[in-house]
Amino acid sequence: MEVIIQFGLLAIGFLLLIKGADWFVGGASKIADRFGIPQLIIGLTIVAMGTSAPEAAVSISAAVKNTAENNSAAIAIGNILGSNILNVLLILGITAVIVTIPVQLSTIKYEIPFMIIITCLLAGIGYFKGHLGMIDGILLWFFMILYFVYLIVMARKGQISVGVEEGEIKVNENMFMLLVLLVIGIIAIVAGSNIAVDAATALARIFGMNERLIGLTIVAFGTSLPELITSITAAMKKKADIAVGNIVGSNIFNILFVIGTTSLITDVPYNYSFNFDSIVCIATSFVLFLCVLKKKKLNRVHGGILLCMLVAYYGKLIFY
Repeated sequence: MEVIIQFGLLAIGFLLLIKGADWFVGGASKIADRFGIPQLIIGLTIVAMGTSAPEAAVSISAAVKNTAENNSAAIAIGNILGSNILNVLLILGITAVIVTIPVQLSTIKYEIPFMIIITCLLAGIGYFKGHLGMIDGILLWFFMILYFVYLIVMARKGQISVGVEEGEIKVNENMFMLLVLLVIGIIAIVAGSNIAVDAATALARIFGMNERLIGLTIVAFGTSLPELITSITAAMKKKADIAVGNIVGSNIFNILFVIGTTSLITDVPYNYSFNFDSIVCIATSFVLFLCVLKKKKLNRVHGGILLCMLVAYYGKLIFY
């Protein structure tokens, strides 16, 4: 009975996270538009960070709740590594099987290599230090600022999508309702993250699984649901041309924004067992780079390769 209750709570937590992120992005974007903030900046900040809100809330909540008896911080790192792996192998794998995905040149030349570099940076910090502290958080945020500068330059040149186009935001609600939407979104994100972390930790205890495995599988899948739904829907509508760029951007945000912010708030232990997952994350990014390098697209063969890698990785996690 307790298992059913905890899975139910986990589902409620994920639902609150996903809807809370939607409400937060909707309210914040329209408020920013009311104050005359350019939609370019709204797309590069509020909308982009909103897609990483579930991962951020869960990781920060897990790290803050970490104790000697309750190793929930393992969920924080596992959530990000697992989400980044799922984003590429599952989401792009399924999307590429459904429809061929063209890849923008800037994604191949700059964004995927940058994703590989910062994933290697995270793996190096974890391997040599065994934890991430404030200095590491500052370093990750430094790269985050550099990434923002790059996005602004490329967006002004019209070479990347920023998540919201000119004229897309329609402000009909009054300011009070927008503020209510914003507050409800924040409350839902915070409540959802707390419920999800507590339920995931309880399930790990019930099934005798460690928090690392829970973070890499169940929690990572739950926080990646928005990207999964968005990408598959776009593919079905034949609008998957920016799918790779969006996933790569999400992975970059997960490392620099989510782990960077979490490290600034509290010390985040990086268990040695995550070294394997870090290597898989790097390998996943590198395989994606090789798939799109020559023909600048992902096709069904590439999608099949990515999905096979996912099956192999999960097989290793669960059975070995």
